[in-house]
Amino acid sequence: MSTERYDFTSVEAKWQKRWEELGIYRSKADSAKEKKYILEMFPYPSGNIHMGHVRNYSIGDVLARYNRMRGFNVLHPIGYDAFGMPAENAAIERGVHPKDWTYQNIETMRGQLKRLGLSYDWDREIITCSPEYYRWGQWLFLKFFEKGLAYQKKANVNWCPSCETVLANEQVEGGGCWRCSTQVVKRELKQWFFKICDYAKELLDDLGELGGWPEKVKVMQENWIGRSEGAMVDFTLESGKTVTVFTTRPDTLFGCTFFLLAPEHPLVDELEMDSGRKAAVDEFRKSLAAVSEIDRTSAEIEKRGVFTGSYIINPVNGKRVPIWLADYVLMDYGTGAVMAVPAHDERDFAFAKKYDLAIREVVAEEKGAAPKDGAQMREAFSGNGFLVNSARFTGLESDAAKRAIVEELEGQKKGKSAVNYRLKDWLISRQRYWGNPIPIIHCERCGAVAVKEEDLPVILPEDVVISEKGGSPLAKHEGFLNVSCPKCGGEGRRETDTMDTFTCSSWYFLRYVSPKDDVAPFDKEAAAYWMPVDQYIGGIEHAILHLLYSRFFTKVMRDIGLIDVGEPFKNLLTQGMVIKDGAKMSKSKGNVVDPREIIERYGADTARLFILFASPPEKELDWSDQGVQGAYRFLNRLYRIVMRNIEATSAGSKALADESDKELLRALHISIKKVTGDIERFNLNTAISAIMELVNANYKHYDDGGSRGAEVETISAVTEGLLLLLSPFAPHLADELFEAGGGEGSIHLRAWPAYDPDLAKADELTIILQVNGKVRDRVTAPADVDEEEMKRLALTSERLSEFIKDKEVVKVIVVPKKIINLVVK
Repeated sequence: MSTERYDFTSVEAKWQKRWEELGIYRSKADSAKEKKYILEMFPYPSGNIHMGHVRNYSIGDVLARYNRMRGFNVLHPIGYDAFGMPAENAAIERGVHPKDWTYQNIETMRGQLKRLGLSYDWDREIITCSPEYYRWGQWLFLKFFEKGLAYQKKANVNWCPSCETVLANEQVEGGGCWRCSTQVVKRELKQWFFKICDYAKELLDDLGELGGWPEKVKVMQENWIGRSEGAMVDFTLESGKTVTVFTTRPDTLFGCTFFLLAPEHPLVDELEMDSGRKAAVDEFRKSLAAVSEIDRTSAEIEKRGVFTGSYIINPVNGKRVPIWLADYVLMDYGTGAVMAVPAHDERDFAFAKKYDLAIREVVAEEKGAAPKDGAQMREAFSGNGFLVNSARFTGLESDAAKRAIVEELEGQKKGKSAVNYRLKDWLISRQRYWGNPIPIIHCERCGAVAVKEEDLPVILPEDVVISEKGGSPLAKHEGFLNVSCPKCGGEGRRETDTMDTFTCSSWYFLRYVSPKDDVAPFDKEAAAYWMPVDQYIGGIEHAILHLLYSRFFTKVMRDIGLIDVGEPFKNLLTQGMVIKDGAKMSKSKGNVVDPREIIERYGADTARLFILFASPPEKELDWSDQGVQGAYRFLNRLYRIVMRNIEATSAGSKALADESDKELLRALHISIKKVTGDIERFNLNTAISAIMELVNANYKHYDDGGSRGAEVETISAVTEGLLLLLSPFAPHLADELFEAGGGEGSIHLRAWPAYDPDLAKADELTIILQVNGKVRDRVTAPADVDEEEMKRLALTSERLSEFIKDKEVVKVIVVPKKIINLVVK
């Protein structure tokens, strides 16, 4: 074997085959062992993995290998999120069936993932578009349906008149169809929903239990759920009909000078209008049909509206206020109706100024202040204060006024206190072919009837014609469409909508615990052992929908007795994006680096080592060709020193131990302590740095000793320790060198090394902690402390916390091993 450079191609192929033969990554429940469920978000099978995949899966693989060596029973599975729109697009563009395209891509990706040497239990692989999997997605839908959590109602969708199909929001570009550019219109269709709102409070409250989640992710979910305390207030049309609004500011009711409805609100069609008004209203509603909700609510776009000619009665003062339609009022938010208080809401203020509507101040900043002339106001005041212009409530502070006004409304049966959520029920209907069929049969006599469990799965037919026009081909497939009603036996029509692909990814982590189960979606005992997932890893882009839907599914499955846990993921790590030339890698930007090229030129271990070393996992990673070459050079340098060590120990050198040997042993134990702690904290880049320092210490030992050699026991211990530390990061090379040194089996079956606390002691330094240049604390730290650890010491200092509380840290200045200064504002 060469001692200069290792043949990564043959080494990696050899050990991947050996691991498979040994079956060392297969897992099974064992109540006698403590488990660790390590999971990365599974990929969509697009055909080729990218460097973002390599980063995500390499992080998970390090944690899986490390925990396995620590003695845990590790579950580390992989699968494919295989339904979805790209497969249908491929069918149209390439003339290939979505199933064929998907499975070809899976085969390609499976080979690429195996080429990376990832420690997956391949016996547990799942593919969501296989009937063996989606059968149980349909079964879960039926359970939701039985529990009243799945229902159908009319909803507005994006419709392309040219392609004759429904478009997802992301398929609408500049108001036009992404495929043909035809102007998109809104069409009302019956859609299926899941009642996620029934779990809004629990989803929000339980965020407090997720101590292992990044705070930013919890805040994003909290904002998405959007809990608001306020009141439901009943306004009355002159016809006597009640229209209810939700407001967080009942203290501003006396300032309501006009009333807003969403253009889509069904009440609009009931309002009495003369022909001129009706024409203006119809034109306004038509003009918004192709405008996205994002554009309608954008603060950058001028608000538009139209007067209906009708009026409504304010319940607190009996005054008539005009009813307008406004583009920034959406049917899906609140009740689709808004009491407009322009003096105390920025959007209402802008709208009132544009259309010359009355502005009435009812909350003053200072107690006893005279009311301002609304016409002279330059901006809305949205804070709390003291009521003015509010009859019997004038002079009350805002919070007291809220309570008093709601109490009066409740006494008059014109309103009540309420909690509202921004979260809306989950629309799961997709008018697409390549998705999980919804197991419902429509009968004119019986309505929507569930398919019998014994008739699952409802198989997605393959003999379909997919074209750009006409919506889902399922609606034209006679064999699929026409069936008997399960309840009355009469003529029925099968549901042709398929489920949102998020339904597949909302429970896949449970299927992994028993992927071949054919009597249930998963084995309850296996789920009780493995769940929850101990460490989940994936991109920040999934922080809301996927994670929220998975939490929702878990809570429902708990409530129907399938599992005992209420949260799916105990700990969450959101890795940063891979950046090249200042932008996220993407085909459209032409800055994609193909992992295959890196693996073929430098090897899988190099690709893994670089992607882990270049940046902390949660940070963005700037791609560097030089960095890849540097990782490759390091692995070969490590290879050479280990081969040199093996030769020295084989020669049986009996040199007496001296101070040089003790320093080398000390370097080993410091490294074990550092690498262990860094992996536990996800500081994988600094863990690799510690391994590099140990390699340097090896070379220095030889340089200092010259030809004298070293004690066999020292070299053996250091070599073994070095390879054990390396093994989660560069698993192929670690096993090859372990075998070259006489090791049997696989190094990945060995125990993780322990360090001697006395030997691992490093000289200590005093680190000065500053805030805005002023010394606020001093702490001791090991002599080898790095910048990341210095930052951690500063951010966890109790004394510093007093000076940075409620402030934003805008900059961190580090003088290595001496000073860290937090710049706050």
